[in-house]
Amino acid sequence: MEVKCRSPPVPHPRRALSRFDTRELVAVFAGGVVGALLRAAFALALPPAPGGWPWATFVVNVIGAFLLGYFVTLLQERLPLSTYRRPLIGSGICGALTTFSTMQLELLELLDGGHALLAGTYALASVVAGFLAVFVATAVVRRVQVA
Repeated sequence: MEVKCRSPPVPHPRRALSRFDTRELVAVFAGGVVGALLRAAFALALPPAPGGWPWATFVVNVIGAFLLGYFVTLLQERLPLSTYRRPLIGSGICGALTTFSTMQLELLELLDGGHALLAGTYALASVVAGFLAVFVATAVVRRVQVA
Protein backbone atom coordinates (compact mmCIF):
# COMPACT_ATOMS: atom_id res chain seq x y z
CA MET A 1 0.00 0.00 0.00
CA GLU A 2 1.39 3.37 -1.00
CA VAL A 3 0.89 6.37 1.28
CA LYS A 4 0.98 9.81 -0.27
CA CYS A 5 1.59 12.88 1.84
CA ARG A 6 -0.03 16.04 0.65
CA SER A 7 0.58 19.41 2.12
CA PRO A 8 -2.42 21.69 2.62
CA PRO A 9 -3.14 24.05 -0.24
CA VAL A 10 -1.47 27.44 0.00
CA PRO A 11 -4.03 30.23 -0.25
CA HIS A 12 -3.61 32.81 -2.95
CA PRO A 13 -2.06 36.01 -1.46
CA ARG A 14 -5.16 38.02 -2.31
CA ARG A 15 -7.37 35.54 -0.44
CA ALA A 16 -5.03 35.58 2.58
CA LEU A 17 -5.29 39.37 2.77
CA SER A 18 -9.06 39.24 2.52
CA ARG A 19 -9.15 37.57 5.95
CA PHE A 20 -8.02 40.83 7.50
CA ASP A 21 -10.56 43.42 8.50
CA THR A 22 -9.66 46.49 6.47
CA ARG A 23 -11.18 48.82 9.06
CA GLU A 24 -9.05 47.22 11.77
CA LEU A 25 -5.93 47.76 9.65
CA VAL A 26 -6.93 51.40 9.10
CA ALA A 27 -7.31 51.79 12.89
CA VAL A 28 -3.79 50.39 13.43
CA PHE A 29 -2.33 52.63 10.70
CA ALA A 30 -4.11 55.75 12.01
CA GLY A 31 -2.96 55.06 15.55
CA GLY A 32 0.52 54.35 14.24
CA VAL A 33 0.69 57.78 12.62
CA VAL A 34 -0.28 59.46 15.89
CA GLY A 35 2.19 57.38 17.94
CA ALA A 36 5.05 57.91 15.50
CA LEU A 37 4.49 61.68 15.41
CA LEU A 38 4.44 61.81 19.22
CA ARG A 39 7.64 59.79 19.40
CA ALA A 40 9.32 62.04 16.85
CA ALA A 41 8.30 65.09 18.88
CA PHE A 42 9.89 63.61 22.01
CA ALA A 43 13.05 62.71 20.09
CA LEU A 44 13.35 66.32 18.88
CA ALA A 45 12.55 67.80 22.29
CA LEU A 46 14.94 65.53 24.20
CA PRO A 47 17.92 64.77 21.95
CA PRO A 48 20.34 62.24 23.46
CA ALA A 49 23.74 63.40 24.64
CA PRO A 50 26.57 61.01 23.73
CA GLY A 51 27.13 58.75 26.72
CA GLY A 52 24.13 60.29 28.52
CA TRP A 53 20.77 59.01 29.64
CA PRO A 54 18.47 58.45 26.62
CA TRP A 55 15.57 60.48 28.02
CA ALA A 56 13.35 60.54 24.93
CA THR A 57 13.20 56.76 24.61
CA PHE A 58 12.85 56.29 28.36
CA VAL A 59 9.97 58.77 28.59
CA VAL A 60 8.04 57.45 25.56
CA ASN A 61 8.40 53.86 26.76
CA VAL A 62 7.10 54.69 30.25
CA ILE A 63 4.26 56.83 28.87
CA GLY A 64 3.42 54.09 26.37
CA ALA A 65 3.38 51.45 29.13
CA PHE A 66 1.06 53.63 31.20
CA LEU A 67 -1.27 54.28 28.25
CA LEU A 68 -1.33 50.62 27.29
CA GLY A 69 -2.10 49.52 30.86
CA TYR A 70 -4.76 52.19 31.21
CA PHE A 71 -6.55 51.61 27.94
CA VAL A 72 -6.33 47.82 27.87
CA THR A 73 -7.80 47.66 31.38
CA LEU A 74 -10.43 50.27 30.49
CA LEU A 75 -11.40 48.51 27.26
CA GLN A 76 -11.58 45.07 28.85
CA GLU A 77 -13.22 45.94 32.15
CA ARG A 78 -15.18 49.17 31.77
CA LEU A 79 -16.24 49.86 28.19
CA PRO A 80 -18.44 47.87 25.81
CA LEU A 81 -16.62 45.66 23.34
CA SER A 82 -15.26 47.43 20.30
CA THR A 83 -13.51 45.97 17.29
CA TYR A 84 -11.36 49.00 16.56
CA ARG A 85 -10.44 50.73 19.83
CA ARG A 86 -7.86 48.19 20.92
CA PRO A 87 -5.99 48.03 17.58
CA LEU A 88 -6.13 51.83 17.32
CA ILE A 89 -4.73 52.47 20.81
CA GLY A 90 -2.73 49.32 21.58
CA SER A 91 -1.09 48.30 18.33
CA GLY A 92 -1.33 51.68 16.66
CA ILE A 93 -0.64 54.54 19.09
CA CYS A 94 1.24 52.64 21.80
CA GLY A 95 3.03 50.38 19.33
CA ALA A 96 4.41 53.31 17.36
CA LEU A 97 5.06 55.47 20.42
CA THR A 98 7.11 52.93 22.32
CA THR A 99 10.34 51.53 21.01
CA PHE A 100 12.10 48.47 22.34
CA SER A 101 14.48 48.34 19.37
CA THR A 102 15.73 51.89 19.94
CA MET A 103 16.28 51.09 23.60
CA GLN A 104 18.40 48.10 22.59
CA LEU A 105 20.49 50.22 20.21
CA GLU A 106 20.98 52.84 22.92
CA LEU A 107 22.09 50.14 25.34
CA LEU A 108 24.64 48.89 22.80
CA GLU A 109 25.89 52.44 22.21
CA LEU A 110 26.29 52.98 25.95
CA LEU A 111 28.16 49.69 26.31
CA ASP A 112 30.37 50.43 23.28
CA GLY A 113 31.14 53.84 24.80
CA GLY A 114 32.33 52.25 28.03
CA HIS A 115 29.24 53.21 30.06
CA ALA A 116 28.31 49.76 31.38
CA LEU A 117 26.91 51.01 34.69
CA LEU A 118 24.72 53.58 32.93
CA ALA A 119 23.55 50.94 30.43
CA GLY A 120 22.62 48.53 33.22
CA THR A 121 20.85 51.26 35.16
CA TYR A 122 18.97 52.36 32.05
CA ALA A 123 17.86 48.81 31.24
CA LEU A 124 16.73 48.11 34.81
CA ALA A 125 15.03 51.49 35.22
CA SER A 126 13.19 51.06 31.91
CA VAL A 127 11.76 47.69 32.89
CA VAL A 128 10.89 48.72 36.46
CA ALA A 129 9.35 52.04 35.39
CA GLY A 130 7.35 50.27 32.68
CA PHE A 131 5.94 47.74 35.15
CA LEU A 132 5.13 50.50 37.64
CA ALA A 133 3.42 52.52 34.92
CA VAL A 134 1.20 49.57 33.97
CA PHE A 135 0.46 48.87 37.65
CA VAL A 136 -0.53 52.47 38.37
CA ALA A 137 -2.57 52.79 35.17
CA THR A 138 -4.48 49.60 35.94
CA ALA A 139 -5.10 50.77 39.50
CA VAL A 140 -6.37 54.12 38.22
CA VAL A 141 -8.90 52.41 35.98
CA ARG A 142 -9.95 50.05 38.75
CA ARG A 143 -10.01 52.97 41.19
CA VAL A 144 -7.76 51.15 43.63
CA GLN A 145 -5.58 53.29 45.85
CA VAL A 146 -1.89 52.79 45.20
CA ALA A 147 0.40 52.85 48.28
